[in-house]
Amino acid sequence: MFSSEHTSQIIVPLLVFLFPGLTPNQVDMIHGLIRKVGHVSEYFLLGILFFHAFRGNSLQKCRIRWIIYSIIGVVFYAASDEFHQTFVSSRTASLVDVGIDSAGGILSQIAIIFRLKIMRRSLNERSCSK
Repeated sequence: MFSSEHTSQIIVPLLVFLFPGLTPNQVDMIHGLIRKVGHVSEYFLLGILFFHAFRGNSLQKCRIRWIIYSIIGVVFYAASDEFHQTFVSSRTASLVDVGIDSAGGILSQIAIIFRLKIMRRSLNERSCSK
């Protein structure tokens, strides 16, 4: 359903309409880039969901094990998805895609760490100003 062949039926005409001066090679490159950004975005969100699932109802802000488990979960899911694609005729499996998907999950954990550090810093600043 989400093979390059299927997504090109929507994305390519839109690119040609919006940017009529693009060459077919440029259109193909941008189409591929949009697809890869989609993978990173999906697995970024999956990484956030994994983190919240491992955190559960804990009142603690962050535990490194939640981040590690989340990354392992994303990598495992990405690998299993690529394995599944070996059985779908319109899809191809790729270790590169596992890496791209995993990068999205890792980026989500980095974003969580930064967000928590920023929140902690703002709480410290508020408590110092009182």
